[in-house]
Amino acid sequence: MIKKTINKRGLLWAACSAAFAFASALLLAAPAHALDSGEMGELPLPPLFEMQGSARDSVGAVFDRIESGGPLLRADVRPVTLAQLEEQLRRPDVQASIGKGTIAVLYPNVEQPFRAAFLSMIQGIEDRTKLRVRSYAVDAKSDAAELNSLLKQNGTKVVIALGRQGLNATSGLDREISVLVGGVLLLSDAENVAGISLTPDPALLFSRLRVLLPDLRRVIVVYNPKNSEWLIKLAREAARAQGLELVAHIATDMARAAQLYPTLIAGADSRRDAVWLPHDSTTVEESTILPLVLRETWNNGVPLFSSNVLHVKKGALFAMAPNNVELGRTLASSAMSLIAGDGRRRLMPLREVQTAINVRTANHVGLHLGDQQQRSFDFVFPQP
Repeated sequence: MIKKTINKRGLLWAACSAAFAFASALLLAAPAHALDSGEMGELPLPPLFEMQGSARDSVGAVFDRIESGGPLLRADVRPVTLAQLEEQLRRPDVQASIGKGTIAVLYPNVEQPFRAAFLSMIQGIEDRTKLRVRSYAVDAKSDAAELNSLLKQNGTKVVIALGRQGLNATSGLDREISVLVGGVLLLSDAENVAGISLTPDPALLFSRLRVLLPDLRRVIVVYNPKNSEWLIKLAREAARAQGLELVAHIATDMARAAQLYPTLIAGADSRRDAVWLPHDSTTVEESTILPLVLRETWNNGVPLFSSNVLHVKKGALFAMAPNNVELGRTLASSAMSLIAGDGRRRLMPLREVQTAINVRTANHVGLHLGDQQQRSFDFVFPQP
């Protein structure tokens, strides 16, 4: 059975505000095995429950544009700006439709500190929609047919699935319910999902790299195409835009990665080259490969940056982590676009980020950051 829980709006918003203030620091302090996979939904989960949203006005005509079971994308519809979407959202009839369940959220019912991250995303979704949305905590034992029936009964048009458990729960939904994914580490468009992966956009990483080390010209990366081909394609374009050369080497197993790194790092020019660690379970394996890369780059004075913010604590120069509230806002905007018939369904890298820096590593590679420069980062390690 699905258990319905009524939460006071003030209590939830207070919890979300407090959670967001501490969530990122808590996540950074969590054990690596709990976070590095990006799949927070693997912890033991309690049963499914619902947080009931409320409508504010009357049902609207904007959502009538979506035909039941029909395609959401139309060639004759021109893209709209976020300002136009927000103007649509202010209409009383649209507000009422969202409040009655047109947008729903599925998320894993995990314990703190992981729960705080998902509540912050929900806060961002509600910030953008200006209304409470129906949110359902799910686990592996949730009844897919019952969930599908409940969503249809509530008039759901778009589901925002947060976390791996949220994504898994959408497998039994009717096709007329569109799905957007967030808070999941997706590295391949082969999963045929639309939304935002937890892996940072290489464009943001490379842009920050050029600001910190403007003389750099090459970025060295070792990757497994099975894990990271989609990301490397984006990285090649991002590198060109920054005037960088992406030197990408393929390793289909850990043994090959362990052979490549020492050779590549020893041959790197510490003034013009940097090593990038993407999210890749083969070439950035935590127990063997990561310590090897950290040691070799440190000994050779080669800058090392990462897509995984936990690596900054271990010695990487910098990395990026999700800004959960902003991620929620972006997901809500995408959901509104789908409802309006103007959205493009695709997988995108994370652009709603916070950045961490390791000042000890910065000093080691000749980068001396003053107080003002350090304040431009959201997290600074080692902590005083």
